[in-house]
Amino acid sequence: MLFGFDWVIIAIVVLIILVLFAGIKTIPQGFNYTVERFGKYTRTLVPGLNLIVPFIDRVGAKMNMMEQVLDVPTQEVITRDNATVSADGVVFFQVLDAPRAAYEVNRLENALLNLTMTNIRTVMGSMDLDELLSKRDDINDRLLHVVDAAVSPWGIKMTRIEIKDINPPRDLVEAMGRQMKAERDKRAQILEAEGERASEILKAEGEKQGLILQAEGRREAAFRDAEARERSAEAEAKATQVVSDAVAQGDVQALNYFVAQRYTQAIESLASAPNQKVMMLPVEATALIGSLAGIGELAKASFDEESTRRRSSRVPATGNETTP
Repeated sequence: MLFGFDWVIIAIVVLIILVLFAGIKTIPQGFNYTVERFGKYTRTLVPGLNLIVPFIDRVGAKMNMMEQVLDVPTQEVITRDNATVSADGVVFFQVLDAPRAAYEVNRLENALLNLTMTNIRTVMGSMDLDELLSKRDDINDRLLHVVDAAVSPWGIKMTRIEIKDINPPRDLVEAMGRQMKAERDKRAQILEAEGERASEILKAEGEKQGLILQAEGRREAAFRDAEARERSAEAEAKATQVVSDAVAQGDVQALNYFVAQRYTQAIESLASAPNQKVMMLPVEATALIGSLAGIGELAKASFDEESTRRRSSRVPATGNETTP
């Protein structure tokens, strides 16, 4: 049977247990709790086992210190060239200072969302549509820089801001498709014209080289012809000189041979002319026969001189022989 004193002891023990449970706080990993004493912030509880003063201190804000994701809903944006597009995105942020995030701003996620949407309209509205579609990385960098600077007093770090989709109106997409097709056709025509131009240039260069080679060939042929005529003229001059020397020495047969040769060559040239079908000339047969006789006498004289030279070269050898 319990007496009054026993009930007091039991009540004190139960009170102590309740006080201990009220003063011991276990904080999970990735969270920070703020402690308020009579409504005023005093300190921050970190992950693990923590003690507070029961009935005087209480847990204020429970802040998530892990990196968090916030979806940015689709909104209409008017670009600098008055094109209307719809864009949405995603925001990654992390709480670095739990007391400032808890007490510097009310409804933290709503504040971050509205701040991000406003800056999306500002940044994208300052760009043309072509820049908007082709420079998404620049948009993300500018948004991250602006929003991170704005939320820094709240103890928040913006890690990434990404634009997910940029959707122009359907009629604008069709116009852009037609423009792209026109640009591709234009580039194709330019490339085709450049190819034809290069082909014509190469063809002209080839013709030029051919004409140069032909001119060089004609020049070489002319040089060879001139050289041949020069040698022929030298031979003719030498022959004329030989005949002149023979005539000067009193040898008339050489002159007859020279005249007969020129006479027969002239008749041959007249007879072989392509425009000459019939030739009627008062040619005296005796003159031609006399020329041929002169050629024969010249040949005979040459043969007699050669025989006399050979006999004269043999006579001394015969005179030196002794008879037995």
